[in-house]
Amino acid sequence: MLQDSLTIRYYQRLSDALVELWNRGYRYDDLRLYLDGYLSALRHASVLEPYQINRLEEEITRYIYDPSNFDMVMPEPDYR
Repeated sequence: MLQDSLTIRYYQRLSDALVELWNRGYRYDDLRLYLDGYLSALRHASVLEPYQINRLEEEITRYIYDPSNFDMVMPEPDYR
């Protein structure tokens, strides 16, 4: 579980971005590439400690591969 408020904020941003990318038609390989680039940028910018980035990577990877996070919700038909 993430404990640091800044790490949690990055987790929320990442999870929101991944869902948005999924809804735009990108799939797991593309999401993983996005995640790898995002984490690389965090490491390069040194905004988090390395152990926080590793923990963030573990959590968000778990998020990506949980199918319930990307359920395709079909809109109900409008019978007017």
